[in-house]
Amino acid sequence: MKIQDFSFGLIRIDGTTYEDDVVIDGGEIRKRDKRPSRKLRDDYGHTPLSVEEDIPWNCSRLVIGTGVDGKLPVLPEVRREAERRKIELLVVPTARAIEHLRQGKPGTKTTNAILHITC
Repeated sequence: MKIQDFSFGLIRIDGTTYEDDVVIDGGEIRKRDKRPSRKLRDDYGHTPLSVEEDIPWNCSRLVIGTGVDGKLPVLPEVRREAERRKIELLVVPTARAIEHLRQGKPGTKTTNAILHITC
């Protein structure tokens, strides 16, 4: 899997352009389904990442890209669940998350990701 381009509102992975947040789960890419977290939007001013979403926990490392300006709220319960599962959690702005994903060495860790592509 190769992330070829990222800018506000779009990301290109393996030649396919996505205009929505994406989840990378075992090399498969899907649109992030924010619906379970939308009820929390008013509390955070933005739809946060909550454990009610389909988070790709089947990994040893989870990279969360928090957007161009790093504004995606990641709820404490997500951090606690990662710790409970003994998953290394990296929460950084999306450009930095992509750098970490590009630097990954195949076979050393199973890494999944959630990448917010706007603010």
